[in-house]
Amino acid sequence: MRVSVLCSVRRPAVRWVPEAAFRPASPRRQSLFCAPRRSYNYDPNGSRPRQQQQQQRIFKAVPVSPRDVPPRSSFDSRAFPDGFGFPGSPPPPPPPPPLRHGSLLRRTMHSTSMRTVVIVAAVGALLFYFTHQEVVPVSGRRRFNCFGEDTMRMLGDMQYEELMEEAKKQHQRFLPDYDPRTIIVRHVMRRLIPVSGMANNEGDWEICVIDDPHTANAFVLPGGKVFVYSGIFNIARNEDAVAAVLGHELAHNLANHHGERASSAIGSTILLTSAFLLTGGLAYFVLRPVIDLVFNSPMSRLQESEADYIGLMLMAEACFDPAQAADFWRRMDQAQQVQPPEWISTHPSEWLPMAMEKRRQSACDGTQDFAERFKRALRNGILLGV
Repeated sequence: MRVSVLCSVRRPAVRWVPEAAFRPASPRRQSLFCAPRRSYNYDPNGSRPRQQQQQQRIFKAVPVSPRDVPPRSSFDSRAFPDGFGFPGSPPPPPPPPPLRHGSLLRRTMHSTSMRTVVIVAAVGALLFYFTHQEVVPVSGRRRFNCFGEDTMRMLGDMQYEELMEEAKKQHQRFLPDYDPRTIIVRHVMRRLIPVSGMANNEGDWEICVIDDPHTANAFVLPGGKVFVYSGIFNIARNEDAVAAVLGHELAHNLANHHGERASSAIGSTILLTSAFLLTGGLAYFVLRPVIDLVFNSPMSRLQESEADYIGLMLMAEACFDPAQAADFWRRMDQAQQVQPPEWISTHPSEWLPMAMEKRRQSACDGTQDFAERFKRALRNGILLGV
């Protein structure tokens, strides 16, 4: 009896691979595993649709050995977000240069062009500073000022318009010209303006007395705009005391302290801005209080002391009693807790005799005697003949 043994022959593994996988990619980039577009046209030579014929032609048995199949790559797309690293792709761009740390001052010192710019700017600033030096009237102090009288007059007119608009909004009342307080202010200014050397035309001066008994203040804007609050008459008991405060405010305009403060503000701004750009923001916040402490505050005290001296000399030359100024400032200190002028405590032995001598040189004795006799005649109703 013959036994037939069926032996299985090991054949190579067969994988079905689409024929389109071996074709070049079409411009349409259609997926290999997507079904082709349906076509309902029948083949004229056959009975089956053309779609089935295309499927039979595409899928063909292709023997592939397991060793011929490349292993699946463990490529991570997150490692190459821009697509660099693939075969045929361009090389990755070089890394960016490191950030340049350090201040602008350090980089400026290493740059020839920047050093030249800084030197030229510093020389120009020094030339501008020394070419705008001037002497303060009466006191003779030299100072830097880049704002002329025309500019300050224009700024004074602008501030005057703002104050008038603010007074209308707050419904403040201005005293009429026939009010005794307005008459006193006009009389005092009529005597102070000629000795100040400023414009003596009354049309260039505007005197505004505000009816506010709770405010004791007075100031003079550039361009001849005088503002007086009626509360000042509670402290200034006579014309000499009114002349003390108006002479002080008039001295600020005579010395052009407003322009000097504006000029110093420009210099401080340039210095602080340069420090901020060259050394960083920390130097700005450190340097600002230093400038206020070392420069701005001493200059403010110097201007106030200078206005006290000039105002005292003005009222003395205008035949007012300089001794009344010290009494007025002491009463002002008691009423408003305001620090009295420095000359009351530090210069009484020097400034007051000088003011009294100037008053004597102005031949005020005869004028004062005539004024007293005229007042007595008015009180008695007698017409005094001269």
